[in-house]
Amino acid sequence: MEEQPPEAPPPEPPPPEPERHPFWGYLDLLFFAGLVIPSMLIGWAVVKAGVFLFHIHGALRVAELLCEQFLGYGILFGGLRAMFRLQYGRPFWRSLGWTATRVPIIWCVVCGFMTTLLVGVTGWLIRTPPTSGPLMEMMQDRTSLVLLAIFGTTAAPLFEELAFRGFLQPLLVRNVGAVGGIALASALFGGLHYSEYGDSWRSALLVAVAGAAFGCMRQWTGSTAAAAIMHASFNGLQFMAIFAPGRGGPH
Repeated sequence: MEEQPPEAPPPEPPPPEPERHPFWGYLDLLFFAGLVIPSMLIGWAVVKAGVFLFHIHGALRVAELLCEQFLGYGILFGGLRAMFRLQYGRPFWRSLGWTATRVPIIWCVVCGFMTTLLVGVTGWLIRTPPTSGPLMEMMQDRTSLVLLAIFGTTAAPLFEELAFRGFLQPLLVRNVGAVGGIALASALFGGLHYSEYGDSWRSALLVAVAGAAFGCMRQWTGSTAAAAIMHASFNGLQFMAIFAPGRGGPH
């Protein structure tokens, strides 16, 4: 009886494709963008309802606006968190790069201060006029300024960095490279603030310059938390300048 040749071993399965990073796509970006207006409207409606039900009609307008914005942000990112969990089975914070900074926190703070200097020099070079617009109109008294300073060094950097450097920038970097991704995300970041500064393109450009610096920190460290700390120190130094004696700030 003839011996049967040994069976050839089964072919090895192809290696798994490398995981796409980031795992979300442009349809997810459209979903997120579509949530912005409904989230802010819900935040506005809830705060207005609370003011009406609890008869808080003497409340400071700035406090009311900040509550609306904070609640709107919470709803917006709650929707993003739900999408990450339900569609991809992924965690929210780590997916958006909220990880250890890899560099000392003090370095992030120093970079924020240096960005303030960079923006100041750029503003002088392009002859940016004194800032006006809705944001400045809210700084008419010291209480409003204190509330804005607290919000501008805590919630605002957190939410803005999660959106622009945590969610948007990695998607753009994946498609157009680091330089293009940082530039596009920063341009959109500056455009978002255009109306806040009285429709001034110079002021929007300065915000975009700051956004590019935050984006470089995010790309360098891989940490959105590092960019948020840098952003908070950048805002904080500007509020410190407003509060400084002799600057003629609100009273």
